[in-house]
Amino acid sequence: MDVRYTADLARLKLTDQEVARFQQQFGDILKLVDTLTKLDVEGVEPTAHPAPVLDIMREDEVEVNLMKDRVLENAPDSALNQIRVPKVVDA
Repeated sequence: MDVRYTADLARLKLTDQEVARFQQQFGDILKLVDTLTKLDVEGVEPTAHPAPVLDIMREDEVEVNLMKDRVLENAPDSALNQIRVPKVVDA
């Protein structure tokens, strides 16, 4: 793997020492991947997650919200039932 090329793509400035260290680390990672590709997985069912993914949801609770009229009364400027704010983006 060309560490300098990859670093340039990511706009990273690496020292020669960092390049050498990352070259070694990437090599080690690729060896591990090569080991994994050689494993016999015959009969093993593919999975996306090794453990079940559970969504824990809470019950919705009705809360008292701000009333539109009260919010608009406290706004420094409003128009058409909306709070008017200064322009922040030039088109």
